[in-house]
Amino acid sequence: MDEQTPTALTQLPSWLLTQSAAQASRIVTESFGAVGARTYHFRLLATLVEFGPASQAALGRHSSIDRSDVVAALNELEADGYVERSPDPADARRNIITITTAGKRQYKRLTNLAGKVQEEIFAPLSATDRARLTTILAKLRTYHQGQ
Repeated sequence: MDEQTPTALTQLPSWLLTQSAAQASRIVTESFGAVGARTYHFRLLATLVEFGPASQAALGRHSSIDRSDVVAALNELEADGYVERSPDPADARRNIITITTAGKRQYKRLTNLAGKVQEEIFAPLSATDRARLTTILAKLRTYHQGQ
């Protein structure tokens, strides 16, 4: 730990988590940016791959992206040919978003990149420590989502 950081901070798990999250976010953002992508793109494509075609609102809920950010990211993905919008036959006021073949290829590229980024971020941890950390973080996320 940096000798200039107060011990009162370095002993708080919440402070360490916040600092680590900021560093991880920077690494992820820079890595995705280097290939002309954003983390929102990966999150939306992953959601479409796992859950299939969906409304913009459903995509936002599944990927934990704010509505206004979903629209902007989908505009970018659509411009790149990774998704298509079509009117919802059940409700003409909304669109259904579908991933394209090019979008599936981009998702695979971004999945590979995300794996490399995970290796960089968590390099000092063993596979066991990574699995344990993932379990703990998922438990925290689930707990706080329920409140």
